[in-house]
Amino acid sequence: MSIYVLVHGGFYGGWGFTKVANIMRAAGHEVFTPTLTGYGERAHLASPNVGLNTNIQDIVGVLQCEDLHQVILVGHSYGSAVIFGVAEKEAERIARLVVLDGWIPKDGQTVFELMGQVLTKQWLDYAKEKGDGWRGPPLPNPPCAPPRWQPVIITGGTEPLEIKNQVAQKIPRAFIRCAIRDKNSAVASGLNRVDRYAEEAKQNGWWYRDIPDGHSVMLTNPKLLADTLLELA
Repeated sequence: MSIYVLVHGGFYGGWGFTKVANIMRAAGHEVFTPTLTGYGERAHLASPNVGLNTNIQDIVGVLQCEDLHQVILVGHSYGSAVIFGVAEKEAERIARLVVLDGWIPKDGQTVFELMGQVLTKQWLDYAKEKGDGWRGPPLPNPPCAPPRWQPVIITGGTEPLEIKNQVAQKIPRAFIRCAIRDKNSAVASGLNRVDRYAEEAKQNGWWYRDIPDGHSVMLTNPKLLADTLLELA
């Protein structure tokens, strides 16, 4: 049996991994799907004070309070930044870091730097004009209605990550890239940059898979994602 903690990205909540987790549990593994503060069933906690560091602490709390060890820690999209921040604080509990169609941050970088200037400007402009200074734009044609689907919290993109823990640097890494890209997606420019990090992961010898589905694979093909993640068990 392996222990997985699946960390969702912006807009989503732990609900996004429900079908994936059920498949993995049926295969005999322990799977946690926490929801980050400000999203999903925790959307009522959203505020300008909720940011990346809050979300890192969300997952640190899961590892500590459930007393988890040898965890396969998976971060989707924005969640990829979260898991690297968690590794800084709880490296000894983590067996592997898995980036699921996300970014590979370096010390001092913000999520907005990882996503690139085009998407960052769009979201910051929206927050200033329509989002009370801290809410990003909603996705057009989301797969479900609120409260499941929530706008991103801008502070999650502006807080820099500290990556200095030498123990964390030694944790084995994996990268799962979603190979199908929607060029008309509201986050298309940010996902193009994901492809650069996928190439970086391959060049650095990470465990690597391309899967034939889109960025929201946990919703569109949960069995494909579950089967891919179970290769790491």
